[in-house]
Amino acid sequence: MLKFAPENQKEPKRGSLLLAEPFLDDPYFKRTVIILCEHNEEGSFGFVLNNYVEVEIENIISHMPKFDTRVSIGGPVKHSNLYYIHTLGDKLEDSLPITPTLFMGGDFEQLKGLIERGEINKNEIRFFVGYSGWSENQLQEELNENSWFVAEGFEGLLMETANDDLWADIVKSLGKEYEHLANYPQDPNLN
Repeated sequence: MLKFAPENQKEPKRGSLLLAEPFLDDPYFKRTVIILCEHNEEGSFGFVLNNYVEVEIENIISHMPKFDTRVSIGGPVKHSNLYYIHTLGDKLEDSLPITPTLFMGGDFEQLKGLIERGEINKNEIRFFVGYSGWSENQLQEELNENSWFVAEGFEGLLMETANDDLWADIVKSLGKEYEHLANYPQDPNLN
């Protein structure tokens, strides 16, 4: 029997992905994939991976060297701030681990120097304007309402900004009980 909305079986944790259920009609989160950078008893935060803004990074922040990458709207909180995740590890001082191979933040002046010298390629770093945040128990309540599915193990896809089908690709790869959700039209009235 086909379940229309499969049960969410995984618990969120740092490094997990949140996949919006296909009918979530929030303008910030419709069909989004979010990397959770922190999840604890005080709350959660992360970045939307697949909601891009068509502005070059050097036009967002002053004195930023030119860098050929797409910038994402990380969420509805703190749009005046630029955030980044990367796979540089110790190469970028003061980075905070999300997973053993994925990091957040780090020395911004050092980062600009690495970019200027061409020591970073676009598949090693992702930039975000704003972030997504949940207060204590808020994410759990949304999970109980089936607003999100939790996924793990897709680190190879997280740094690719060229994939405009990230949400559907990950939902399909969760298994047969999810495949139909990935194919459901965004607006059923247009079918």
